[in-house]
Amino acid sequence: MNTTLHTHWRGLAKGGGNGTLDQLLMAILIPFASLYSLVQVLRSQLYRNGILQTRKLPRPVISIGNITVGGTGKTPVTAFIARRLMAQGLRVAVLSRGYGGTLEGQNAIVSDGQHTLLEARQCGDEPFLLASTVTGLIVVIGADRYAAGILALEKLSPDVFLLDDGFQHMRLHRDLDILLLDHSRPFGNGWTLPAGLLREPRRAAERADIHIHTRCPEGEPEVPVIGGKPLCRARHTLRDTLPLEGSNPFPFGVLRDRRALAFAGIAEPESFFEGLRSQGLIPVSTIAFPDHVSYNDSQIAELAGAMKASGADTLITTEKDGVKLKQMPKELAGKTLLARLDLTIDDPAPLEALLFKVLGERRDKCRWE
Repeated sequence: MNTTLHTHWRGLAKGGGNGTLDQLLMAILIPFASLYSLVQVLRSQLYRNGILQTRKLPRPVISIGNITVGGTGKTPVTAFIARRLMAQGLRVAVLSRGYGGTLEGQNAIVSDGQHTLLEARQCGDEPFLLASTVTGLIVVIGADRYAAGILALEKLSPDVFLLDDGFQHMRLHRDLDILLLDHSRPFGNGWTLPAGLLREPRRAAERADIHIHTRCPEGEPEVPVIGGKPLCRARHTLRDTLPLEGSNPFPFGVLRDRRALAFAGIAEPESFFEGLRSQGLIPVSTIAFPDHVSYNDSQIAELAGAMKASGADTLITTEKDGVKLKQMPKELAGKTLLARLDLTIDDPAPLEALLFKVLGERRDKCRWE
């Protein structure tokens, strides 16, 4: 799917678009979405009834996932939880699929907690970002998260697992299911793929133990409770910028006289561009690449051409994109900044209570096995 078509589809899937062609497209897609929903409901029931096997690791497993396709801020939440658990003296391992990496489908150790052992192109951008920015975190990739967990246990002996993007990975037993919902439109237009953003029908949200509403406006007073489950509100704020080539970070204030071209290859690039504007940095131009873009010669050439056409003197992108720009030509790399993100959970008590309840129930039984 090309970038323009993908952007238009996401607009429809969020509930936008009401022209005749949009309505016709939805009429075509809805029957397929209904069939997809039925398959997902049947799959969930097969796991719930034990017909499809769920395997259990001998350590607590905490799943952090979505019910929609991309764009809920899962990586910052995973990093937040990992740091909270490591602050308690626990060895934490993230189990990730490794989407987009050349090793996708294989079991491999990205970080042993001391060293990052793979590159982003091998393990995928999100596992690499976690491994390189969360000090002491173990990261292991594998399509079979149970097998990846066994590898971690044999080689690195973690105390607790974080199952990255795990809400639909029912093959692995989890002790706590955390579901992230984008506060602005948690269920898109209400339809499952391909007519909407949902990976499962919205009632599947009740399977989670707790909901975290991400991208909540500061001071947001009302957040809907779903299925009586506890919830937390989270905010993402751009903190500062870091040169791609290293050195010290510096605040957005020093960039206000720069002519910056902003680009991003994430699920919701407009949220990044809006975050820059909220910091007083008004891009002279923006480019939205597809999510998980690899940044090959074609994309690099597009950036160079766009800089020249717009008169920009600076490139700015996300940390997630930055891990895939190590091969950028030096001339462009020296003009590229990475915007670093802060996550704030306004009311973390419900989350922390569940985290430590799970650890209290299983940690004594399994940590020293």
